[in-house]
Amino acid sequence: MTTEHTASASPSPARPDAADAPARRRGWLYFLRDVLVIVLIAILVSFLVKTFLVRSFYIPSGSMENTLQVKDRILVDEITPRFGEYGRGDIVVFRDPGGWLPPSTSPARPPLVEAGDWLLSLVGLSAPDSDDHLIKRVIGLPGDHVVCCNGIGQLTVNGVPVDETSYTKLAPTDPASAIPFDVTVPEGSLWVLGDNRNQSKDSRYNTDQPGRGFVPIDNVVGRAFVITWPFDRFGMLDFHHEVFAGVPAPAAGGASK
Repeated sequence: MTTEHTASASPSPARPDAADAPARRRGWLYFLRDVLVIVLIAILVSFLVKTFLVRSFYIPSGSMENTLQVKDRILVDEITPRFGEYGRGDIVVFRDPGGWLPPSTSPARPPLVEAGDWLLSLVGLSAPDSDDHLIKRVIGLPGDHVVCCNGIGQLTVNGVPVDETSYTKLAPTDPASAIPFDVTVPEGSLWVLGDNRNQSKDSRYNTDQPGRGFVPIDNVVGRAFVITWPFDRFGMLDFHHEVFAGVPAPAAGGASK
């Protein structure tokens, strides 16, 4: 007679990998949650900065050469004008007052591309509405009497000649404007010109529009202050305020209504 000894079955120890798997999954979920929160906060902060502090634009034309070149990327200060005033010489970005820009002929883009461009615009990496805005230099403030040209081809502001040779792209013998004008800037508006004076469809060219060439201050997005791209052109913009240092304040009641 034989006897069989059956070993009592003992529970096999749980594998460490199996026990740690739920903890690892929870760790990844927490990590992904934290990343998502950081990304959302970054987008929110960028959106607030873009909405209330600075915006990015690119330059689509040569109307501000040589100060700004085609495809330059700039930052526009939106906060200073809210608490201060614009000055003669400031470079401003503004929405079309009406009739300055031709109707858009850009083909419709796929929704995915539009969505990506919109997301990039929130963080300032894209400027999809640059083609809907203009950038020029402020020459006349509300009430200013701006005339061109005097006997030596200079424009005058409130009777004082202004030497613009430091920033305009003009030949030495060219007048400050090939188109003569004599305007008084209405209250709440600006008179703006491009630095590339003979290649700029600015206030002078839009006097037949409803706004008579004046830019409502409410249309101004802000003041450009720095070139950010390309890197070899990185730097602050010069407003040349000294050019207008001798211009007196407009005469009381000088603004047209």
